[in-house]
Amino acid sequence: MTAVFARRSFLRYSALTGAVLGGAGVLAACGDDSSSSSGGSTPDGSKFGTVAVQLSWLKNIEFAGEYFADSKGYFRDAGFGSVNLIAGGAASTSAEAGLDTGKVWLGLSAPQTTAPAVLEGLPAKIVGTTYQKNPFCIVSAAGKPIKSPQEMKGRKIGVQDTNQLIFNALLTANGMTPGDVTIVPAQFDPTPLANGEVDGWVSYVTNEPITLAAKGFANTNFLFADFNLPLVAETLTVTQSTIDNERDKLKAFLVAEIKGWKDAVANPAESARLAVEVYGKDQKLDLAEQTLEATAQNDLVVSAATAANGLLSMTDQLIEQNIAALRTAKIDIKADQLFDLSILREVYAENPGLK
Repeated sequence: MTAVFARRSFLRYSALTGAVLGGAGVLAACGDDSSSSSGGSTPDGSKFGTVAVQLSWLKNIEFAGEYFADSKGYFRDAGFGSVNLIAGGAASTSAEAGLDTGKVWLGLSAPQTTAPAVLEGLPAKIVGTTYQKNPFCIVSAAGKPIKSPQEMKGRKIGVQDTNQLIFNALLTANGMTPGDVTIVPAQFDPTPLANGEVDGWVSYVTNEPITLAAKGFANTNFLFADFNLPLVAETLTVTQSTIDNERDKLKAFLVAEIKGWKDAVANPAESARLAVEVYGKDQKLDLAEQTLEATAQNDLVVSAATAANGLLSMTDQLIEQNIAALRTAKIDIKADQLFDLSILREVYAENPGLK
């Protein structure tokens, strides 16, 4: 599970620029073509045919909403013959690369990954977000807690190479510099924290704090999102062509997604079972751990804003906060270049019972 950080680089796209701009070689990892015709008959006789959805990582609890939407027939009811959920991971192509070549119809990603791709010329936009807060955190021992960025001053923080940029963005967002802390190069196994070799560890709040606690290491954490870096995560990204030419199809998909995520939020135990026994069966996931992660994940998926506006939504304020956070990381992009929440707002206007 700790290898999960391999894909959680703040500027992961920088390593994939060639994939986005280039070509077919990288796409062998996808393996699925999508039939994206939204009019007339489709090969399987459904209204919208089959589409491919690129997940941002391996098939674990993070995609519980998609599992529910598939297993309970919400995608089928929405008019899709099938929805191919393509596992991501360190060895696979990015969602942006798949969108660029048409191998995937929709991808799960993050603003800090999609924004550079858009600036490089990819015609795509984020149309919704699963996580209202990104899960990055600093985890520390309960006996020597670090409760804020300021409390990191003068202390040793384990930072993975792929997460240096987001960690530096956290420092910048809080008026600090790398010189204020002792950065200890780290891998993904948090054993050095448990052994007392470092005071804090860059982590995902839904992962390392849970696995460490399960091993008897009492810990605490603070979220980057709560300290001036309020980026969202697990964003739903599509091409501009999909928005312009397949609006009804996209709206139908979002209806199914919302239903799936409502079920996932309501039933963490079943979310975990679907991840462990069905969709992620080959990952040898631990049911108890996945159940805990599903529960923790709900705190990222649900907020006061989603209670008012519906799951997957973003307020204008949250969008602007994301644009400002990206600017902190030296990614300068305008809100209307990266986000289009109009489709989701239409979905809720037309289906008020979904809220």
